[in-house]
Amino acid sequence: MSIGNRSNPASDYALEKTNDQDLNRVLCHRVTELRKSHKFTLDQLARLSGVSRSMISQIERGRANPTLAITFRIANAFGLSIGELVESTASNPNIEVVHGSDPNNLFRADDECRIRTLSPLHMEKNVEFYELIIEPKASLTSTAHFEGTQELLTVTSGTAEIVSGETVCRLSAGDSANYRADLPHSIRNCGQGKLRCYLVVTYR
Repeated sequence: MSIGNRSNPASDYALEKTNDQDLNRVLCHRVTELRKSHKFTLDQLARLSGVSRSMISQIERGRANPTLAITFRIANAFGLSIGELVESTASNPNIEVVHGSDPNNLFRADDECRIRTLSPLHMEKNVEFYELIIEPKASLTSTAHFEGTQELLTVTSGTAEIVSGETVCRLSAGDSANYRADLPHSIRNCGQGKLRCYLVVTYR
């Protein structure tokens, strides 16, 4: 279960507030920082973005003035908008709020299940945080995620049955379970009332 990065249009104003010299300096640090946090080599980022290895190397050393098209390709490789890529750390707030009333944070909402993301949508997707509400007798079933993916589920009300591969366990309110999510897995409401829980997904 994963939510792709969604761009934040407001951050695109960073482009208007930054001159060329500052933009190159910010881009230099941001590309290097993001590439290392994603554990990409220069060659891997080049393949993902369609930008040559030598150009990415020059950008990281602050020796290139990339076109808008090249900047867009690099931003897209990280799942970001151009504005998010060049946004300086100084312009970011110290506190970012995910509002419960924001419909953009709903990943799923139907008669069986409601999934709301609790982590900012533009964050790097090494960790994802969700609120789950599952109706009685309903279940949330997932195919195997990337190798090394783990899920940590905490039940706040109701009773859940967790299946990971061939392993099954039951959780009550206040219980938590950490399990492999690189196998087929599911969360089932086996109680009489609504199941409310919080899910943290971590990627290796």
